[in-house]
Amino acid sequence: MRITDDRYTRDRLKFDLAFRLIRHEARTGTIRSWTGLSDDRIRKLFRSYVQHLGAADVRRHRGKPPRQAAYFLRNALLRRQSSGLASILCQYGLLESSDSSQPGTPERLRWAELFCVAWETFLQEYGRPQLGFEHACFLRRALERQRELALDNCSMCGALLVVPAFGRRPAGCCFCGDAPLEPAAT
Repeated sequence: MRITDDRYTRDRLKFDLAFRLIRHEARTGTIRSWTGLSDDRIRKLFRSYVQHLGAADVRRHRGKPPRQAAYFLRNALLRRQSSGLASILCQYGLLESSDSSQPGTPERLRWAELFCVAWETFLQEYGRPQLGFEHACFLRRALERQRELALDNCSMCGALLVVPAFGRRPAGCCFCGDAPLEPAAT
């Protein structure tokens, strides 16, 4: 038996994805639902990753994942980061595609890998954002359901915005705001 045999490919993909999600500080429940690995296996992977690879800066989040849509609209910085993340998710087609397949299936693993690529792109753009990986997961679900949050365009510049699904929407993005545009100096 060789590790490169085709029948082990899916298991290797699950473990690779689990390590990637651990680096992004995903909760155990998220890793389990995306990879199909057991909670015990995920905890052991985390321990071996932190102890043997020396990744002490990776934290293990406990408790329930974020569930408040109002968090994304709390201040200008969070609104800007949420809109940027939503734009990246749209570019990767993650708001149209669903993660509803069974955990650990090749379709689910490919979807999760694409989500990780989108998250890493967001991190490259925003450095150390206030949004965490679990916030990104919740934002995608909230935008897909459109019960609390929706997408809209800035009426002044056309930028993509995350706005409340119902209620008062902002007049413009955080760059345009409510101020009228100044004419260009000639």
